[in-house]
Amino acid sequence: MFSPSSLQTQDNKTFLSMINNVLTTDGFYFCTDYDLTHTLQRLADVSHDFQEMSLLERADQRFVWNGSLLREFLAQPELHKFAIPVVHGFIVMKPCRINGKIFEWILISRRSCFRAGVRYYVRGIDSEGHAANFVETEQIVLYNGGRASFVQVSKPTLWIFCLPNHQLHFDSQVLIYGKQTILNLVNQKGSEKPLEQAFAKMVSGMENGMIKYVAFDFHKECSRMRWDRLNILVDNVAETQDEYSYFMVDTEGKVLSQQKGTFRSNCMDCLDRTNVIQSMLARRSIQSQLQRMGVLHVAQRIEEQADFEKIYKNAWADNANACAKQYAGTGALKTDFTRTGKRTQMGLVMDGVNSAIRYYKNNFSDGFRQDSIDLFLGNYAVYETDVSPLSIFVSLIFTLAYVLFWGTAAAVTAAVIVFNGRDFVDAPKLVQKEKMD
Repeated sequence: MFSPSSLQTQDNKTFLSMINNVLTTDGFYFCTDYDLTHTLQRLADVSHDFQEMSLLERADQRFVWNGSLLREFLAQPELHKFAIPVVHGFIVMKPCRINGKIFEWILISRRSCFRAGVRYYVRGIDSEGHAANFVETEQIVLYNGGRASFVQVSKPTLWIFCLPNHQLHFDSQVLIYGKQTILNLVNQKGSEKPLEQAFAKMVSGMENGMIKYVAFDFHKECSRMRWDRLNILVDNVAETQDEYSYFMVDTEGKVLSQQKGTFRSNCMDCLDRTNVIQSMLARRSIQSQLQRMGVLHVAQRIEEQADFEKIYKNAWADNANACAKQYAGTGALKTDFTRTGKRTQMGLVMDGVNSAIRYYKNNFSDGFRQDSIDLFLGNYAVYETDVSPLSIFVSLIFTLAYVLFWGTAAAVTAAVIVFNGRDFVDAPKLVQKEKMD
């Protein structure tokens, strides 16, 4: 049997391995002189008092993954300069050149730490309106003192539909991002059909001019590798994208435009189909931004800029891979299209390999990964005198195995003795004695 002290020792080893499991996952970022938790538009529309706050005080708590670890620093202002918020997701910064003009292109994906988890263990929306595995993705352009950004959000399609929770969630989304156009990319037949129907019905009851719903059967429309048909969706929402616009300030800091709404891409796993569509919408946005900044000529198309296109496509594919590994344990699917603009046979093979690996991890390692995330985020608190449910479970399993092993051994031994007892008795062997009644 395990003693309390040995159980606690085992707990410590397990907890340390969990923390290491989280920290060795790629995608943690921090900055000492820039607030990574807020978009450019939010940072441009804040008060002087907000600007004077420390990064710890003013951070958007949705994206602070070390928030639990920093909580005790909040009451000690003199230590705030040492307490830097950490975000999880993906960041890439690339200097780019078009027409001899150099600009900085940045892509940031921020994973929410509220209701965070792995592929099959965390779904839906909680009672506070936090959506599972919510991601905010911002594309930023910096040129000659001017700045521009375009923001999109994504999350997996929901398994459980609870109208009060969803109403609370969408109310908060409208408050933060403005109008919402939901791009639901799940299949409209097979196992995903009930989800699409339920989601459409739920959203239709919420539409009030601020929420718009667009269903696009990704796999049906793009079957037989007809990936050019994705432009059907992009063209369908082009007018809405123009209405939502993007955030831009000139070299003097004057606001030229603001983003008034966001596209919210939903699919089963929030990492494959969504990334493809988001990269296409972001390309359309940067086309307009670079023209207004004077980097692109009016007649030029961003797709024709080979050097930039290579950087752009690879960065979006890397973004998909990073978020996919954090969420599903493998790289994303369909990244061959994101990188090259076309679907390839090798890409299909790699998708099959990644799907098989995902299946294995979902069944045999994601429970530990989910526990690791909950421990790191402070969803599970460790107390010095406590014995964790994990150790209790292990102890019960060990006890049960102990009882079953020795119980089975005793039963087998008894049966052998009953049926073959004479063979084990140290009886005379040379001369057989006559039996006496």
